[in-house]
Amino acid sequence: QVQLVESGGGLVQAGGSLRLSCTASGLIYSINTMGWHRQAPGKQRELVATSTSRGTTSYADSVKGRFTISRDEAKKMVYLQMTSLKSEDTAIYYCNADISLAYGVNREYWGQGTQVTVSS
Repeated sequence: QVQLVESGGGLVQAGGSLRLSCTASGLIYSINTMGWHRQAPGKQRELVATSTSRGTTSYADSVKGRFTISRDEAKKMVYLQMTSLKSEDTAIYYCNADISLAYGVNREYWGQGTQVTVSS
């Protein structure tokens, strides 16, 4: 059973920083793309940042220059360093990963989410 578990959310003042972490566990052959999504109240879930197994990263325009995604392959972890936080960053943040359970067998997994609240 593969699981993704996030941590690091919380309450922070506008302009502050937080780092989210996500750990993958279970019978994993390899991890391909990992990413972060978020869902604010009353809004659809949106992509925040992704990181491929080759190290290519991409970001939503709204977070470029403020958020940084990184990975620790050995620990099967992905991080999201968030700086210069704004009230509009308030959302539940979800970790997402495309994981190979065996050669040619890929599945997408989601974490349970961690709340980030930015007070103005």
